[in-house]
Amino acid sequence: MTTKAVFHLNRDEEERLGMALSNIENLLKEVPAAQAAVHVVVNGAAVGLFRRERAGDYAARIGVLAADGVRFSICNNSLNTLGIGREELLEPCEVVPAGILEIVRLQAEGCAYIKP
Repeated sequence: MTTKAVFHLNRDEEERLGMALSNIENLLKEVPAAQAAVHVVVNGAAVGLFRRERAGDYAARIGVLAADGVRFSICNNSLNTLGIGREELLEPCEVVPAGILEIVRLQAEGCAYIKP
């Protein structure tokens, strides 16, 4: 059985980002990465947290989780609204057309919705 989860971030709050990353790290301690499908979908003001210049200490944790198969999906609509270019994002980030649609798609595929 694959454990499927989608973590949703939409607020520009480092505390929530840290909590989400800790939740994911704890999940992957209990469930081997090969048996997990973990996604982080970021929209709204939270997209700014994933800019290289802003990520700080979180960048390394995000890189390690991405290497373990965690997918970081950033909303293109939010990037456009906030004037953030794709090239400003951390390397592991993928841009999706609409964060909300990505969440709906992942839930339809059986992902548990988690809002830290």
